[in-house]
Amino acid sequence: MSPVYATFGLEPATRVGAVLADGGYQVHRDFVDFVVDGSPLLFRLADLDAVSPLASDLPPAVLDTQVRALLQEDEPPLPGGRFVLYGCPECADLGCGAVTVVIERDGDDYRWRDFAWQTGEHVDLDRDGYHGTGPFHFHGPAYRAALTALLDGTTAAPSRRVLLIGPRAGLLAKLAAALRGIGIGADITPDATDVPARELRQYGAALTVSATQRAALRETFARTGTALVEAPAPVVPVLVAQLQQALDRAPDDRRRLTALTATPYAVEIDVTAPGRVQLTAYRVDRLRRTHVRTVLDAVLGPGHHRLPLDPRTVRGEAYLVARTSGGVLVAAVRGASARD
Repeated sequence: MSPVYATFGLEPATRVGAVLADGGYQVHRDFVDFVVDGSPLLFRLADLDAVSPLASDLPPAVLDTQVRALLQEDEPPLPGGRFVLYGCPECADLGCGAVTVVIERDGDDYRWRDFAWQTGEHVDLDRDGYHGTGPFHFHGPAYRAALTALLDGTTAAPSRRVLLIGPRAGLLAKLAAALRGIGIGADITPDATDVPARELRQYGAALTVSATQRAALRETFARTGTALVEAPAPVVPVLVAQLQQALDRAPDDRRRLTALTATPYAVEIDVTAPGRVQLTAYRVDRLRRTHVRTVLDAVLGPGHHRLPLDPRTVRGEAYLVARTSGGVLVAAVRGASARD
């Protein structure tokens, strides 16, 4: 009997970084995700902050080793024929936990089976297996073509550089440092009016705090395909999130979060696939001090969610930032009270 094949592909993906409330950084990582039967495999693993071993910042020799392992041209790195599919985005240490799988050949084809969460040399499938995920049987030529295309550079991630327009001191200098701290390239220029289009195309997104400059540059950036942040916030972590949202060009069916709106009494969010969602409120008081509060940190299922807010959390000028491991959305709080 002929096997029932699952389709196999690869596509660029992102683990979004963040500026944390304590001043630390969560690193931004670009990688290539596995697409099985038309859907990112990572979407099947709801509460997981991880990246594949096919990261965009790997040296060519290391990437070649990872591809050869997935093609079974190298010995498996773990006992039992197991390979790492997703690991810690900060250190890639197995002790932090990893999703592993048995990869085996079936004639010219490939099979992935026994998916599990693994933190040591050996795995207990009864306790830590991803029951209901797989096995997947892949047609050999299509599987090999997708993986070898990585080595040809034909599966490329979009630009992760941003252009900040305005004075180099103050807010933009802090923003550039924060972006670089999480792994996003940032350049500052006082004026982009005369910058050649070929140079502007190197940037995935741009930001200026000047409404006059923004109006003058809107058409230029539209021609170059550079996303322009339209309503920048006065808070560095929110500005980082706004630029990350602008950099994300994925279609809605490749995003866990697709819409976010907020009033002083409720936040509404649309989710396409189960995943951990973190909602953070940023409030600027009359003395221009920033107050940060976590509103939600939980796994949400697909659908439209309406969550209550305490108006005291978002009075004055306030913003809500929603994050998953692969995306971020920002919303200004509409109709917030002016009282502090």
